[in-house]
Amino acid sequence: MRWATLAIIAVAFAATACNDLREFRGTWRGARVGEAPVVRVGVGAAAVATLTIDDLDTHGLHGELSISGLVESVPLESLPGAEADALAGMTFTGAPLRVYLSFVAIPDGGGEALALIALFDDHRIEARILRGGGVPLYAIFALSES
Repeated sequence: MRWATLAIIAVAFAATACNDLREFRGTWRGARVGEAPVVRVGVGAAAVATLTIDDLDTHGLHGELSISGLVESVPLESLPGAEADALAGMTFTGAPLRVYLSFVAIPDGGGEALALIALFDDHRIEARILRGGGVPLYAIFALSES
């Protein structure tokens, strides 16, 4: 085998290994981040999010989400429609491997919120919680495996 062929195989293997979503199963925890007032809406400055991922693949994510002072142990399941749509390939700064969208029941009287869960190849997760209307929410959490 030629060295160029071996190099291509090695690069392909490394890229595949970094994209194995199963590595993200488990419990992740992290603090709210961002100091701008527009990303600190409706969630306390000291809030911490805990995300437990029970199952995930390129077709969906299933787990549980808690955010201190906001919601405790609610089911989290990505939206099948978003997984089947172009939204499944959504990306933004930082180039996440995969982004999942889910609605989460929030017991504050303002209704459900959109949870955006982004997985990154350096083994970290960003969770965003968003809601408009009369009781808006916007918070970003930087999660690491616990």
